[in-house]
Amino acid sequence: MHFEILVEDQSGKKMLDILIPKIIDETHTFKIYSYKGIGRIPRNLVVDANPAKRILLDQLPRLLRGYGQTFADYPPDYPAAVIVVCDLDDKCLNAFRSELLALLQFCTPQPTTRFCIAIEEGEAWLLGDIPAVKSAYPKAKDAVLNAYVNDAVCGTWERLADAVCEGGVAGLLAKGWQAIGMEKSRWAEAICPHMDVARNRSPSFNYFRNQLITLAKNGDKTST
Repeated sequence: MHFEILVEDQSGKKMLDILIPKIIDETHTFKIYSYKGIGRIPRNLVVDANPAKRILLDQLPRLLRGYGQTFADYPPDYPAAVIVVCDLDDKCLNAFRSELLALLQFCTPQPTTRFCIAIEEGEAWLLGDIPAVKSAYPKAKDAVLNAYVNDAVCGTWERLADAVCEGGVAGLLAKGWQAIGMEKSRWAEAICPHMDVARNRSPSFNYFRNQLITLAKNGDKTST
């Protein structure tokens, strides 16, 4: 099976570049596209944003319609699916998922699609494997890591920063948002090679992992 994977930022791409080969074998193919922020689903699903700005949800109705047309031409013995990976942030999970699923009603034909939502943020998937964090950052603060509740809405990237960065989140914030984005990418590159995808404690990561495994196994055509 072939997977087209859409993520909202560069750190998410770096994370999945390392993790996906740990989940599916080389008989399957994948390509990851990173965007420059999550944005929002357009009102009435009318896309009027500039595609060059590469904001994920702003462009998602157009992207899914395009995938529906493209996937229709794939051979039956090698189907394709699109996986949309984004952060929940402070949104309601059920309402957000319903909005995403509604997009598919405007696609003819509908692409095989999975919406995988990191709760609260992508760093929850890193914090789902504390031994991997400790392998990458041996001096990480145990008290901070041990107090973390998996997939809690608690300021997830800030919690990881407090655990592994000199000066914690305050020191990182002082460097500005560009530095924060670069640091998130470094976390992904440092931690993900140590991660055991079968033992991650993040429920939202496990949902993502299980969707990939199920699709790779049987090419399920339902959209969730």
